[in-house]
Amino acid sequence: MAVVLGAYLITRPTTSLDVLAIAVGVGFVLQGVIVLDSEDEGPPPRRWESRARVAVAVLWVSAGVFVLLFLGLTVRLLAEVIAIALVANGILQLIGAFRRSLALDARIAAIAFGAASFGFGILAGFWPDITLLIAAVAFGAQLIISGIAEGRHALHGAPPERTSTARPLHRFARTTAAVVSLALVGAAGVVSIGLRGATPVVDEFYAAPRDVPDEPGQLIRSEPFSRDVPSNATAWRILYTTTRGDGSPAVASGIVVAPTEGIGYRPVIGWAHGTTGFAQPCAPSLLERPFASGTLFVLTRVIEAGWALVATDYIGLGTAGPHPYLIGRDSAHAILDALRASRQLTPGLIGGESVIWGHSQGGGAALWAGALAEDYAPLVSVEGVAALAPASELNRLITQLSRVRGGSVIESFALASFAANYHDVTWREYVRHGAEPIVRAISERCLTEPGVLISGLEGLALRRDPAVFKKNPLAGPFGARIMENIPPATVSAPLLVAQGEADELIPPRVQQAFIERIREAGQDVDYRTYPGRDHITLVYQTSPLMDELFAWSAERFAGVEGVAD
Repeated sequence: MAVVLGAYLITRPTTSLDVLAIAVGVGFVLQGVIVLDSEDEGPPPRRWESRARVAVAVLWVSAGVFVLLFLGLTVRLLAEVIAIALVANGILQLIGAFRRSLALDARIAAIAFGAASFGFGILAGFWPDITLLIAAVAFGAQLIISGIAEGRHALHGAPPERTSTARPLHRFARTTAAVVSLALVGAAGVVSIGLRGATPVVDEFYAAPRDVPDEPGQLIRSEPFSRDVPSNATAWRILYTTTRGDGSPAVASGIVVAPTEGIGYRPVIGWAHGTTGFAQPCAPSLLERPFASGTLFVLTRVIEAGWALVATDYIGLGTAGPHPYLIGRDSAHAILDALRASRQLTPGLIGGESVIWGHSQGGGAALWAGALAEDYAPLVSVEGVAALAPASELNRLITQLSRVRGGSVIESFALASFAANYHDVTWREYVRHGAEPIVRAISERCLTEPGVLISGLEGLALRRDPAVFKKNPLAGPFGARIMENIPPATVSAPLLVAQGEADELIPPRVQQAFIERIREAGQDVDYRTYPGRDHITLVYQTSPLMDELFAWSAERFAGVEGVAD
């Protein structure tokens, strides 16, 4: 029973909270029975040792009864109960390991098992995500170890004379299992330390000053930027004013890169990056690879073409949030205001003519920027909009994410964004109870940091259980807000939409529905598809799209009218 229950906890840690609490409560009781029933090899235990065993068993059983009586425990409290139980068990095992009656190999095994239990408990309580997943998996491992030990005693029994005469194979297996358990804890600890130190740090540059200009598109501050910048270019990190979709003022950051060669104004590529995360530290200008992290792999080629690049971080990435992930107007304003602010850097450097490129999340934002440019920023000359695998039909996209590898990560970003930006969208209404802490934890991860490995594991665990959403995300206020943020069919500039035919995240059928909708509304669009290209390889340097995209953009800068396919 212990082994089966432990395996269940390890493989299904994100089951509904009620079921998980029952499994943990029963597991605690089982662990107490095992402790009470187990017999160590060696001379008969002393009286205090027997009493200590009974005390440990009572503690386990009492904790189990407590959990079963109070199934309404919060996720955080349940994780803490598991963590405390593992730490206490580890301490008692370590104390028992120093009994004089134990043989050397048994003492080593007891020390290793005690240290492993203690270590699992510490990790369960202080893992960076602080989620129930780690606690449940740790206790599941403890149950499996205890169950195997109890099964061995049941099959072989203790030596009648209670001396240190365990079979060599059993003694070797016991010691090996203990050392392996301790090694796993050590490895998990190293990973934990690495994850804690891997998250980008938001520095003072992103803090808005008290005297922020009232007008959007104003440069607040700038400083030289060199990370991943080509040798034939000069770059700056910028902070500028913008507005949210409701008209309230906001501050955003970004990067401006310009060729060092040549004279006169440079035509501008306004870059809208793909998904990097929802949390504040996930701004591309903060990440180790500021351009590739947002799927821009051709910066060198942009500079060689004699063009400048203006890449917004969007609102809430780097600057104070919340980040409007997949929210159209806010994202479009950040793109257009970055273009306006960049002209204030160095006189005669950044030109007024621009072509907006965007990929994935940024593709949807680029569509919105093209639709709003004439009204919101009439002095920004948008010569063309290239939306590459754009997040266009959000209603179709959100309903198919659960079938995509890693889709739970995008779901977490979307729900975190809409819940933070719209008062009528709540976590409680849409996410099943047991999954909420995991989904919240995933939403705080950046896609490019090592911690995304944890998010990926959590996402896989979520997909083994029922869907993340407990109700149709298109129902109620979340669905209504999603529909509000579908890009409109009103892009006034020439429009190019590119789509990989092997894209699983945004399938061609979803993009085709968008193309048909905007064409029916009278929108001219140059729609191109690329066989064998998925969501990311579509924008690789080697993709056939790149030659076409540069040629198409050069025509826009040359004043050639765009022609629909």
